[in-house]
Parts: sequence; structure tokens; C-alpha cells
Amino acid sequence: MNKLSLCSDSVKATHEIGRQLGAALVCGHVVALVGPLGSGKTTLVKGIADGAGVADLRQVNSPTFVIVNEYEAVCAGAGLRIYHIDAYRLLDAGDLEALGFDEMYSQGAVVLEWADRVEPLLPADRLSITLAAIDNCRRRLTCRAGGPVSELLLACLSACR
Repeated sequence: MNKLSLCSDSVKATHEIGRQLGAALVCGHVVALVGPLGSGKTTLVKGIADGAGVADLRQVNSPTFVIVNEYEAVCAGAGLRIYHIDAYRLLDAGDLEALGFDEMYSQGAVVLEWADRVEPLLPADRLSITLAAIDNCRRRLTCRAGGPVSELLLACLSACR
């Protein structure tokens, strides 16, 4: 299985999908999020942070102007650094490279909003999630695994059907 489509009927349900994903997150994982403004990307990231064990979810917000937020998580008793990147204001993949993207995902897990803006730099083995608004409340999440590592993340989402 390398593709999965999920439907969320509320902000709470989108958060829960993220929580399931965050519980499986480990160092080296890259989660690439794509979708227009208001599609639920940051809500999903808050859920990921919750599932990964970030203690204070109030610190989890979109890093639109600062580009990168770092969160310390404790997942399954082990520490995990999560790098939350917003590529909206980056000009191209070169800007992401200059931020030290390779180091980030070798030292922690990366969750990247607006990933389509920097796709050439992203590893092939990543979990890509495209979020689309169906209406004011419902969202369709199309999840694709790019390799064996991200397929493990995708498998954890199958319980969200």
C-alpha cells in the first residue's frame, strides 16, 4: 500500500489523524503537507505534535514568518526533535537547503507545510499528504508513501479510515 485517502469531518478529526501519525514519528521521517490556505495543514501538525508527545501544544503554530519552529517531543519514552517548516515564503528549494534541511531530518523528524514549493529537495521516501477542503468542515487527505520508511507511517493511518 502506498496511497490512502482519508476523510475528516471536523477539526477534531483532523487533529486525531495527526495524533495517530505523530505517535509513529521517529528521527528521519519527513512528512510533506500540501494544500491551500485553510485546508487544515496546521491543525494536522498540532495533532502530529500531540501524538509525538510535545508537552505544550500552545507552542505549535504555523511558522509562516519565522520559517522553522522546533518542538521537543517524548514519544514512546524517547526524545524526538520535530522541525515544523513553512515553505510558503521560501523562493525555492535552495532556500530550504540554506536552512540546513538535510541536517534537520537527520537529527529529528520534519513536518513541512507548502512542501510543493520545495519538492526538488525533498527525499523520495517521504509521506506526502495533500489536504483539500470538501466544505467548511470536511477535508479529504490524500496520503502517499514514497518508500519503505514512509510506508510504515502510512500503515499507521489505516486505522483512521
